[in-house]
Amino acid sequence: MTAELEEEPTGPVNPLRDPQDRRLPRIAGPSSLVIFGVTGDLARKKLMPAIYDLANRGLLPPGFALVGFARRDFSNQDFAQIVHDSVKEHARTPFREEVWQQLAEGFRFVPGDLTDDEAFKKLRETVDELDVNRGTGGNHAFYLSIPPSLFPKVVEKLKQHGLADEVAGSWRRVVIEKPFGHDLKSARELNHVVESVFPPEAVFRIDHYLGKETVQNMLALRFANAMFEPVWNSHYVDHVQITMAEDIGIGGRAGYYDGIGAARDVIQNHLLQLLALVAMEEPVSFDAWSLRQEKKKVLAAVKLPDRLDLHTARGQYAAGWAGGTKVKGYLQEDGIPQHSATETFAAMRVDVDTRRWAGVPFYLRTGKRLGRRVTEVAVMFKRAPHLPFTATETEELGQNALVMRIQPDEGITMRFGAKVPGTMMEIRDVNMDFAYGGSFTESSPEAYERLILDVLLGDPPLFPQHTEVELGWKILDPVINFWAEQGQPEQYDSGGWGPDSAHEMLARDGRAWRRP
Repeated sequence: MTAELEEEPTGPVNPLRDPQDRRLPRIAGPSSLVIFGVTGDLARKKLMPAIYDLANRGLLPPGFALVGFARRDFSNQDFAQIVHDSVKEHARTPFREEVWQQLAEGFRFVPGDLTDDEAFKKLRETVDELDVNRGTGGNHAFYLSIPPSLFPKVVEKLKQHGLADEVAGSWRRVVIEKPFGHDLKSARELNHVVESVFPPEAVFRIDHYLGKETVQNMLALRFANAMFEPVWNSHYVDHVQITMAEDIGIGGRAGYYDGIGAARDVIQNHLLQLLALVAMEEPVSFDAWSLRQEKKKVLAAVKLPDRLDLHTARGQYAAGWAGGTKVKGYLQEDGIPQHSATETFAAMRVDVDTRRWAGVPFYLRTGKRLGRRVTEVAVMFKRAPHLPFTATETEELGQNALVMRIQPDEGITMRFGAKVPGTMMEIRDVNMDFAYGGSFTESSPEAYERLILDVLLGDPPLFPQHTEVELGWKILDPVINFWAEQGQPEQYDSGGWGPDSAHEMLARDGRAWRRP
């Protein structure tokens, strides 16, 4: 693979990103956010609470407007009640009546089907009215919180009704959620449709993991501390494990999940993005262009093993016990075909073919109905070349590790050997733990707070560019195609840590998965 390098953008520097002003709060200018699919779970549990939290923190302009678009016969007041209930239940910050009243003045609702021209005419009239009455200045972002199959239809309707057209001094942007296609071919087709309407810099592909504090702190950890970078290479690192485990099943997502599976849902985007951040070289700056170039170099250097049968694993959760509760297996879930071959667990080894990482395997795994909910990146170091201790003195000593916990308890753990108190020389593993909640008085913003604010500011560092998406599919497509020829996935016990084949995959390399 060769990385496609985009040209460095030109134009005025955003003063909010100027180094001398970097500690000032980033406050959005006059604007509105239009949410398609506003009655869905994502909008109700994440987007609307995030908008309130931004307003509560003083990061939205007084005239900010929120427009809902869905197939419901709601009035503006009905919509305001839905937002109110969502905020009360899911917002991170305390409810304040004065903030709510100011925000609610900018609520609008447009009923209609996504293919209904009359509804889009009404939407055009609504945003024009907001420009006059709320001072949004022609600045509108369109958030597609809808199934990916509907993205092209909505984008074409936005173009047809002039909603994507920028006028001088204003902007129009579109936000799309993963998955970005279901393979390389469909990703390219989707990108062609979207970028035929919106310029590349106006397309924001949401990967909510990249908005989490710990993901951003991975860059600070590496490049702001002299102690880590010297050992961040194949001379000292034995291997890297990247895990996203969920303790729940698919719930009511059968219609979305079946046919997509764990690899497309998580590895292609979340885990490969985390890999890129761990393995990238130091960028010349932390602007969007520089970060993207380094991430793309890493993804272009990723190599799959020759034997996919030995270095990949997939499975489906079986009926059993999870969290003290008896649960169904995947094939018994409502809406799942009896002979579905969709995997709920996926694991694979990849190598990054660069001088820094030559010989260091990266192991990626994700699954549902596993032992606990956790996402982490574990950098496992090589054992000391010579230990001047007897075997009994170090029998409980493992590998040094640096573990970056992304959820649920964001923080960093270092594991190293220390002497046990007493007269004997006995070495045992101990952990040194840093937790965000215990070290900072300010709670971490939700990922969607950061990402929505970045959309309104036009600040793209945390959003994958289309070349990154395509490189991810180039890595994953051969694995998906190989699995398609292998029949049914292996069953694994609910509440465990995946199928036997995943453990055997590491055992062949003389390693074992961490127990988070």
